[in-house]
Amino acid sequence: MPDEEKEVVTATPPPPDNSKKKTIIIIAVLVVVGLLLAGGIAFFVATKVMGDIPGGSGEEEDSGPRYHDSGVFVKIGDPKEGILVNVGGPRSGKFLKASIIVEFNPGKKSVINEETHTLQPDAEVKVNDVATQFLRASSLEDFDADKQDEFKKQFKDALNSALGGGSVYDVYITSFLLQ
Repeated sequence: MPDEEKEVVTATPPPPDNSKKKTIIIIAVLVVVGLLLAGGIAFFVATKVMGDIPGGSGEEEDSGPRYHDSGVFVKIGDPKEGILVNVGGPRSGKFLKASIIVEFNPGKKSVINEETHTLQPDAEVKVNDVATQFLRASSLEDFDADKQDEFKKQFKDALNSALGGGSVYDVYITSFLLQ
C-alpha cells in the first residue's frame, strides 16, 4: 500500500484557559472595591462639609457655621436707645449704654418668626434676659477694646446656650458708652 492514506490527526483546540476568566473576575472585583472606596470617601467628605452649612447634617453647637445665608438682624433692648445696664458690680457706679445687634439664623423657627422676620415672643424675653445678665455679670476689664472679640464670642455663646445651638450667627456692637 504505497499510497496509504495517512490519517491526519487534527488536534482539537484546547479548552479556554481558566486563567483568563480568573483575571477578568479579579479586575471586576477590584473595580467594584475601588468604586465602593471612592463612594465612601465622597460620603465622608460631603458629610463633614455639610455639617458646616445650615440645614446640613445636624445643628451647630459651638461657633455656628462658617458660611451661611444672610441672617435676621435684631437690635437688643429698646429699638431707639439700645440697652442700659449697670456693670462692674453694685458698688462700681458704672453704667453701660450700648446698641447691640444680633444676627439670628432665619432657619430657627422657634426663634425667628418666618413671616415678620422678628423674634418670637418667648425668644425675645430670653434674649433680653441673657443680655442683661451677661452684661451685668461682666467686669469692667471685660469691656477693654483689646478683649472685644472675646467678649462678643462669649455673648454669642450665652445666647446660643439659651436659644439652642446655631441660633445666633454673630453679634455686632454699633455703639458703646461706658460711664
